[in-house]
Amino acid sequence: MLGLEPQVLLLLLVCLVAACAFEFVNGFHDTANAVATVIYTNTLRPWVAVIWSAFWNFIGVFGGGIGVAMGIVYLLPVESLVDQNIYHGIAMVGSLILAAIIWNVGTWYYGIPASSSHALIGSILGVGIAFSLLPDSSGAAVNWSKATETGIALLVGPLFGFTLTIILMFVLKRFVKSKAIFKEPHKRKPPPLWIRLILIATCTLVSYFHGSNDGQKGVGLIMLILIGILPFKFALDAGKNPLDMRNSLTQVEQVMSRINVAELAPDEKTALTEINQQTATLDRIFAGKTDVKQLPESDRFQIRRAILLTYNRAKKLMGSERVSLSPQDRKTYETSIDNMREFTDYAPKWVVLIVSLSLGIGTMVGWKRIVVTIGERIGKEHLTYAQGASSELVAAAMIGMSTQFHLPASTTHVLSSAIAGSMVANRGIKNLNPSMVRNIALAWVLTLPVTMVLSGVLFLFFRAVL
Repeated sequence: MLGLEPQVLLLLLVCLVAACAFEFVNGFHDTANAVATVIYTNTLRPWVAVIWSAFWNFIGVFGGGIGVAMGIVYLLPVESLVDQNIYHGIAMVGSLILAAIIWNVGTWYYGIPASSSHALIGSILGVGIAFSLLPDSSGAAVNWSKATETGIALLVGPLFGFTLTIILMFVLKRFVKSKAIFKEPHKRKPPPLWIRLILIATCTLVSYFHGSNDGQKGVGLIMLILIGILPFKFALDAGKNPLDMRNSLTQVEQVMSRINVAELAPDEKTALTEINQQTATLDRIFAGKTDVKQLPESDRFQIRRAILLTYNRAKKLMGSERVSLSPQDRKTYETSIDNMREFTDYAPKWVVLIVSLSLGIGTMVGWKRIVVTIGERIGKEHLTYAQGASSELVAAAMIGMSTQFHLPASTTHVLSSAIAGSMVANRGIKNLNPSMVRNIALAWVLTLPVTMVLSGVLFLFFRAVL
């Protein structure tokens, strides 16, 4: 199978199982974000709510695309980190998965809503930083521009969730005449039908968008594993013929040739030189080939590397005011490079399937600990219908928007912040439970540094022993 040595195949399977375990843990860790409101308002029975949420998480993974997944992949420039030693790739992906799982399980055990997104991203950054400390390291170990973009998205989401929920609660109080939605739910009776339908709808939306965003993180994680351990097999989409990108490559080269080198700054000249080197590499690989069977597997990783390095260098270059190109040339470049990236930005259907199954099954297990925290401990009062609906509606909107812009979102922090906002909207800041809010904030602050250190240490250890 795959032409691997038995021990390498075993380690690969262990890494894949660990990635599925991460999504499984993510499922039961984050289920509460979707089902807490319908359970604590007696809208749905717990087992019905959990199964319903699991189903829509499953569907969401298939509906979310792969934009967020590729964002996770590009946090760690595998093209620079992978070498001929396959065990180094195993050390890389194994350490980041293990670190994320350890943190997720620990916070779940203590009933603290912590972000699986923060844990995964912190683990990835930790591995990259640890790699840069190795004496033989070369090239960028972390894509800091992508990391900054991701960090801002994770920071802004909870702040918007908190603020928008307060605004929405005030709007509901102003325009909704029925006061029933602002009262504590009856312990045994379900809410009125119209309220019940709204809460089921918001639960469905959070579940679907959680799957579409968090599920993609699992897809990205598995693609990191496959590219890191089997770069020659999974560097490019096996369903496409790499020779078909030659027309796009020619157009990119033509656009680059129209840039006036004399007008560029020294670093821009260097970037243009590197772009020309990478496109020349692609020309050399494709030269004389008429059939995909003539393309050695070892060249597939070189093709991937050349495409992504060309894209990264050109992205900075094309944003410079000193690059004078016509709008038509710029459009030609964008269309061509996007076509070439279709060969690198992909995920096999079987990867999406196992991630959706892992997330869906995990959603039905172990949900109660976090549900209790969200339903009872963030505020000093029982969750009302209005609070539940407004919190989930805002959370679903924020997560859906993040997915649309190919950015990871922290479902846990967005919804926890939204519920905190709904509590503040009712009786002010004094309505928050200070000890639980402190624990959540502490987990928020500590997740990145702890997982970075943990994954970095694990990586250096595995690298030494493998």
